[in-house]
Amino acid sequence: MTEYIFVSVFAVVALVIVLGILFLSMVLGPRKPTAEKNIAYECGMLPSEEAKGRFPVRFATIAMLFIIFDIEVVFMYPWAVALDELKLFGLVEMVIFITILAIAYVYIWGRGGLEWD
Repeated sequence: MTEYIFVSVFAVVALVIVLGILFLSMVLGPRKPTAEKNIAYECGMLPSEEAKGRFPVRFATIAMLFIIFDIEVVFMYPWAVALDELKLFGLVEMVIFITILAIAYVYIWGRGGLEWD
């Protein structure tokens, strides 16, 4: 357990520093809200009208799906490197993993999650 003493001390010191900085920014930071500061920032231009409603989230959804599947594919590289050591067990585990990914992909495709329109 003595190995964890240094980690615990480091965690406590980091927490104290973070809380101290947050507290100092609350106390010392300027608080002078004005009407001009509260308007939406539009690339340096003053907004000419109100927003026209909700924005579609299709791009963000597809981007998140891409990242999820991309990260899952990253797990295949260490498996390929260690395949000699893992033998049949590693192959079965990767088949299960890829099957779960395929089921998720088919589900998302069936629900129209990959449609761009």
